[in-house]
Amino acid sequence: MNYASNIKAEAADTVPADLSGARERGSFMSMRLGIVIFLLLAAILAIGAYFALSAGGTEAAPDDNAQAPTVTVVAPGQTTVSGVVNAPGTISARREMPVGVVGEGGRVISVPVDAGDWVRQGQILAVIDRSVQSQQAAAQAAQIEVSKADADLAQANLDRALQLVERGFVSKADVDRLTATRDSAQARVKVAEAQLNELRARNARLNIVAPAAGLVLSRNVEPGQTVGGGTPALFNIARGGEMEMLAQVSEDQLSTLSQGVTASVVPTGSDKSFSGQVWQLSPVIDAQNRQGTARIALSYAPELRPGGFATARINSGTLVATVLPESAVLADAEGSFVYIVDAENKAVRRGVTTGMATADGIAIVDGLDGTESVVLRAGGFLNPGETVNPRRQES
Repeated sequence: MNYASNIKAEAADTVPADLSGARERGSFMSMRLGIVIFLLLAAILAIGAYFALSAGGTEAAPDDNAQAPTVTVVAPGQTTVSGVVNAPGTISARREMPVGVVGEGGRVISVPVDAGDWVRQGQILAVIDRSVQSQQAAAQAAQIEVSKADADLAQANLDRALQLVERGFVSKADVDRLTATRDSAQARVKVAEAQLNELRARNARLNIVAPAAGLVLSRNVEPGQTVGGGTPALFNIARGGEMEMLAQVSEDQLSTLSQGVTASVVPTGSDKSFSGQVWQLSPVIDAQNRQGTARIALSYAPELRPGGFATARINSGTLVATVLPESAVLADAEGSFVYIVDAENKAVRRGVTTGMATADGIAIVDGLDGTESVVLRAGGFLNPGETVNPRRQES
């Protein structure tokens, strides 16, 4: 009984001592952690205070130019600009002449020319059968001889009557009757001759002839074919072999062109250039595509084939203007504009009117005199009144 009581008493004395040691060790670790955190915060505050005091003692006024964006500017001046309009189009004959049947028509018996041949004025292009017409002309020629014989007989009767009237054997009334007969016979001769000439003219029209010298572009008839007045054109001829290009230009471009300006034409598939001259500008604008036609006269060349495509470079004249690269010219709902830098290095928006496009840039016809400092690039990122750091570039 006493032994068990002693063991319990020893156990009771041992447990509280171990728990007390653990509590002391945990309390010590927490205290060390708090000290470390406190020291770190103190160091941070000390460093911040040091820099704050240093900055407060040496702070200078802010430099706006140091923070402003750098932009490239140029004073473009003015120059003489030669404008060029590039326009697509088609080649065609300048004066194309369709040639068809002008007479009664008939069966074609001969076609001595072909497409690509050069012909002279009046040259026979095709011959239509005239066997029936030739017989009619021969019959009419014989009728002329009959009429002439009647006229000769009437004249002889009149001459004899005039000799007898002096002797009183023939009355004056008989002479008048014989004179009328003679005149009628002579008139019938003239009518017969006119009818023969008509037949001959009709027969001559059975030959299809060239109305003018030129180049045969197409042949649409073959021997044995029957043709008439309603038959489509049998031949198409380019008068004098002259060609032209029908260049399609926009409404704005058309307003910059004038008759007489030179142009160079390059047919599609060829690297050869042909010189020409604008001889006519379209008086109307197509309502669908808002384009007009500039007709460029060209001399004959085998490479210029009617119906083929080509590209033209038309000189649109010269003017004195400021020329800027495309990167300097901006546009929005209010129109075209540029940014210039004023004396206070402020970006200022300036509205401009653009003109023709050249190889060097866009011509500015209104809004600039060439002495301004124009922002060349990055104008789209600027705002009116923004301070910039300009860097000048030679014009």
